[in-house]
Amino acid sequence: MSSNKALFARIEALWERRADLDLSSEQARVLMLTRRQFVRSGALLSGAAEARLAEVKSRLSVLGTQFAQNLLADESDWAMSLNQADLAGLPDFVVASARAAGEENGAGGPVVTLSRSLIVPFLQFSPRRDLRQRAYEAWVARGEMGGATDNRGIAAEMLRLRQERAELLGYGNFAEFKLETEMAGTPQAVRALLMEVWEPARSAALTDAEVLAGMLAGDGIAGPLEAWDWRYYAERRRKAEHDLDEAEIKPYLQLDRMIEAAFSCANRLFGLEFSAAEGPVYHPDVRLWEVTREGRHLALFVGDYFARASKRSGAWCSAMRVQQRLAGEIAPIVVNVCNFAKPAAGKPALLSFDDARTLFHEFGHALHQMLSDVTYESISGTSVARDFVELPSQLYEHWLSVPGVLAEFATHCDTGAPMPEALLRRLLAATNYDMGFQTVEYVASALVDLEFHDGPAPADPMQKQAEVLEQIGMPRAIRMRHATPHFAHVFAGDGYSSGYYSYMWSEVMDADAFEAFEEAGDVFDPALAASLEANILSAGGSDDAAELYTRFRGRMPGVGALLRGRGLVPAG
Repeated sequence: MSSNKALFARIEALWERRADLDLSSEQARVLMLTRRQFVRSGALLSGAAEARLAEVKSRLSVLGTQFAQNLLADESDWAMSLNQADLAGLPDFVVASARAAGEENGAGGPVVTLSRSLIVPFLQFSPRRDLRQRAYEAWVARGEMGGATDNRGIAAEMLRLRQERAELLGYGNFAEFKLETEMAGTPQAVRALLMEVWEPARSAALTDAEVLAGMLAGDGIAGPLEAWDWRYYAERRRKAEHDLDEAEIKPYLQLDRMIEAAFSCANRLFGLEFSAAEGPVYHPDVRLWEVTREGRHLALFVGDYFARASKRSGAWCSAMRVQQRLAGEIAPIVVNVCNFAKPAAGKPALLSFDDARTLFHEFGHALHQMLSDVTYESISGTSVARDFVELPSQLYEHWLSVPGVLAEFATHCDTGAPMPEALLRRLLAATNYDMGFQTVEYVASALVDLEFHDGPAPADPMQKQAEVLEQIGMPRAIRMRHATPHFAHVFAGDGYSSGYYSYMWSEVMDADAFEAFEEAGDVFDPALAASLEANILSAGGSDDAAELYTRFRGRMPGVGALLRGRGLVPAG
C-alpha cells in the first residue's frame, strides 16, 4: 500500500492544503502520521531506489519469519529427561510441571523443556550442578545449535539489510531511522539513559556475585561462579536473608485469583466489570470475558495463559479488533498471551511472583486497548511510540505489589486462607532482591541492540556482541537476557529493533507515574485514575507522547524514580 503512488498523491495533496482544511487535532495528527509512514516506507523514492527498497523490505519480512520459526523449532525440539534421583531437591510445583511437560511431549516421564516457566524454576532449585549446566547451556544456545535452524546468519543478513534500508531513505544508520519517531529521538539519548542505569546496576550485581561465589565455595565447589549457578544460589540466599521460599509463596498465587486481582484493580481505578463470556475460541485452554462499564459493552478480553509445544515463548498482548469510531462504534477484542506452566488435571495453576507480575504487565497493555477512545484505528490503543507503549503495562505492575491487593487475593490453593501477614511483608521486602542481576541482563541486551544498529552493520554480530559486552564490563556470571540468535524482540520482525531500550525508557515514566499515586496518599485515587485514563489510556496515539505524559503528571520525569524503584540508590 505504501508503494501506491496515486494514494500517496492524494495524501500529499491534503498535506499541502492542511492549513485550509479546518482539521481537528486528531485529524491533523492522523494526517501527519499517515504521511510520515508513507515517506518512511519509501513513497518519495522512484526508479531503482524504490525497487531495491521493496526487495529489502520483502527479504526482511521473510528473514524475520524464519528467525521466529527457527527459534520455536529449537525450543520445541529440546528436552532433558529426569529420573527419580534427578528430582531430588525440587519443590512439588517444579516436579509437577516437569511431569506435565513430559506427558505433553510423550516422553514417558518428567522432562525439563526450554519453556521459561519450567527452566527458570529448575535453575533456581535443582541442587544438581551438572543438570543445571546442561539445561542452561541449551537454553542460551537457542538459535545457534547449527543446522537448518541456526539464526546467526539470518541476524547478520538482517542487520545488513536494515542498514541498506536506512541509507536508501536518507539516514546515516538504522538507529537514526528507527528512533526518529520515538520519544528518545536519537541513539545518543538512548545510550545516555542506559549507561546512567548500567553503572549502579553493575556495581550491585558485582557485590551480589561475591556473596554467591562465597556460597559456591562453601559447598566445596572449586572454580568461579557460573551463569548456571546464579539463580540457584540467589534463591538460597533469598531464603536465608528474607526467609522467603518460592515454594512457600506459589500456593498463594493462584492464576485464577491473580486474574481476579487484575480485574479488581481495573474496577477500582476505572470502573470496569468483567464477566465470563461464551464464544468460539482458538484453543480449549483459552478463556473469554466481556468487559463493561455502567452496563455499556466496551470490549471482549481473551486470556491464553498456558505454555504448549505449538506456541512461541514469552508473553504479549495483541488485538483481533481495535477500537475505532470511523466505521461506527467498534469495540476491541483484546488478547493476552502468557506461557505459564499448565498444572496437572484437577489442580490449580500456581504462579511465581514474577509470573503474577507478567500477568499484570500484559493486562496493562490490554487496558490501553480496551479503554481507547479515538476515531481512527491508526492511532487507537497501543498505536503509540515504541518507548511509550510500555508505560501502561509497566505502570499496572505496581498495583500487584499493593499490600491490600495481595492481602485480598493471595489465598492458599488448598485452604483458601489469606497469605500470612509475615509472609506478605517478607515478599514485599524482597521485591527488589537480585535487582542488580535483573537490570544488568536487560541493559546489556538493550545496549547490544543499540550498537548493532547505530553504525555500519557488523559483519559478524556474535563478535560485535562480545565486543560490546567487554566494553561495558559485563559481569562474568551474568549473560544477556536475550543473546543475538534468540533475540526475538529484535530479529523476529522490526518491532523492537533498535528499540529494546524502550522498556527502560517507559520505566522512567511508570516509576514516576506511580509515585504520583503514592504522593496522593491513595493508590486508587479517583482523580488521578481519571487523569490517567483521559490523558494516556484513552488517548492512544492522538498526540505526542511527551505531551500526553506531561498532561497527566505536569512535567517529564527524571531517572531518579526508576533507580529508587529498583533499589539501586538509597530511597531517601
